[in-house]
Amino acid sequence: MTLDTSRELQVGGVTIAPGETRQIEIPVAKLFDYTEMTVPVEVIRGKEEGPVLFVSAAIHGDEINGVETIKRLLAKKKILAKIKGTLIAVPIVNVFGFNRNIRYLPDRRDLNRCFPGSDLGSLAGQLAHIFMREVVTKCTHGIDLHTAAIHRNNLPQIRACLDDAETRRLAMAFGVPVVIDSNIRDGSLRQAAADNGIPMLLFEGGEALRYEERVINSSLRGILAVMKAIGMIEGKGVSLSQQKKEAFVAKSSYWVRAPHSGSLRANKQLGARVKTNELLGVMSDPFGGGRVDVRAKNTGIIIGIATLPLVSSGDALFHIATFDDAREVEDRVEVFDGFLDN
Repeated sequence: MTLDTSRELQVGGVTIAPGETRQIEIPVAKLFDYTEMTVPVEVIRGKEEGPVLFVSAAIHGDEINGVETIKRLLAKKKILAKIKGTLIAVPIVNVFGFNRNIRYLPDRRDLNRCFPGSDLGSLAGQLAHIFMREVVTKCTHGIDLHTAAIHRNNLPQIRACLDDAETRRLAMAFGVPVVIDSNIRDGSLRQAAADNGIPMLLFEGGEALRYEERVINSSLRGILAVMKAIGMIEGKGVSLSQQKKEAFVAKSSYWVRAPHSGSLRANKQLGARVKTNELLGVMSDPFGGGRVDVRAKNTGIIIGIATLPLVSSGDALFHIATFDDAREVEDRVEVFDGFLDN
C-alpha cells in the first residue's frame, strides 16, 4: 500500500500537505478540573508518495523507553526530510497513565486490551477508538514500542504474527536477535491493526519507568531498518549494522514461576542460555534458611526476568524462549549487546 500524495491527509482535524511537518494535539478527554488531555502527534509527510508508518509508545503509561526512542527518531532531521510517504509519530498514547507514572488508565483498564474501542465505551475504549480513527487506519504499517511491566526487565525482542509474509519480513529486518512468533490477543492494538490489514510489529525491551540506552538504541536502529525495508528512506547515512545479523524465531516460550514465597537470589541474567533443570536462582527466608531452588523446565534463552527479589508463590520470575539452537542465539545476543555498547 502507498499513499497518494495528491490526496488530502487529515489527523486530528489538521490537514497535512505533501512535504509538510505538523505537530498536532488530539483531544481525548478532560480531567476533573476540565483540563484538556490531548495525545501529541507529529506528522512528517514526504513530497513523494510511499508507505504511511505509525510509530507509537506508552500505550502503557509507565513504559517510557519508547518515548525517548521517538524523540531521537524525530531528531534525525536530515533523514526525515527525504522520506517517501508519511511518518506518524505518537510518543505518548496513554497520556493519563504517563502523567501518573502508571500502566493503566484512571478506569483501571489496560488500553492494550480495549482496541478497537468505541466512541460510547469506557475511557480506555474511547481513547483506543480515537487512536484507531486518527492514526492507525490511515497507515500502511505500524511499530508499537513497549517495555516489561513494573519490576521486570525484557531482552530487546520483536513480537509479531509471522503467518503474514510482510509482517515476517519486517520482523526479520528490525534486527534484534530474538523474534517471538506471538499469537494476537483479543483487544490488542496488534489485533486491531491486523483486522485492518496493517502489518505491525511490537517491540519489547527494558524496564518500566526507566530510560535504558542500549534498549533505546536498539529500537531506534530497528525503526530505521524497517523504514528502509519498506522504501521510506535510503540506507545512505543510516547505520543499520544490526540488521545484517541473523534474527532467531522462538519455537515457544514459558514462564518459570516461584515455587515458594521468599526472597530470590537470581543466578542468571537476561540473554543467558539455560539448560533443562539448570539452577536459575534460590529462594530463602529472612534468615537464609528454607532454601528452595528455582530451575529451568527446558533449554532456552532468558528473554524476561523479575527485578524485584521479594516474591510470592506463583510469581513469574524468568521468561524463557526455546529455539532449535539456543547456544547460537546466546552468541548472537552477546554480539548484539557488544554492538550496542560501541
